[in-house]
Amino acid sequence: MSSTETGVALRISEIFYSLQGETSRVGLPTVFIRLTGCPLRCHYCDTAYAFTGGRSMPLQAIIDEVRRYPTRYVTVTGGEPLAQKNCLVLLQLLCDVGYRVSLETSGALDVSGVDKRVMKVMDIKTPASGEVEKNLWRNLELLGPDDEIKFVLCDRADYLWACKELADRKLADKCEVLFSPAQGQLSPTDLADWVLGDQLPVRMQLQLHKVLWGNVAGK
Repeated sequence: MSSTETGVALRISEIFYSLQGETSRVGLPTVFIRLTGCPLRCHYCDTAYAFTGGRSMPLQAIIDEVRRYPTRYVTVTGGEPLAQKNCLVLLQLLCDVGYRVSLETSGALDVSGVDKRVMKVMDIKTPASGEVEKNLWRNLELLGPDDEIKFVLCDRADYLWACKELADRKLADKCEVLFSPAQGQLSPTDLADWVLGDQLPVRMQLQLHKVLWGNVAGK
């Protein structure tokens, strides 16, 4: 770690070891680093406890905590992790020391500074999220084939909106696209039927961690 990096700290909500609950890496044992803070307030947010609080941790302490667990997979999440500018330094360092890193981001903040080795999972906000106006659409130009786009859908209107964005912006040509039902708001069976009926080029997913443990924090 360079002398510059030793002075870098981040406000951390929690660091925990669990199974990856979403994306193409679902089911893989993963260390999650949840950063504090988020400029968005999505109606279905299940991590509002990460909006404030947490503890300041230097990079070395974060890396030491991650190394306690026997996995090469790390997910940096929030809140919105990019709301802390030093998140970019953490992502680079995790890659440098050999981890396979994914970043869960709302897509509302610029991702141009994210290390190219990081898999970006961009959560495009739908109308029912209450934050559709926050989508920073130019971020789509910065996605590569190893990145992923996620839509969390609350109802039929959200689904139709997402279908239009999928087609108009040719999202499936950029990278893998994920459709997820918002828990308790949209029936997973209905979403599955719509995806199949419309023959969409997307991966439908449920949140594995919620199937296994419900809404328990730190899982």
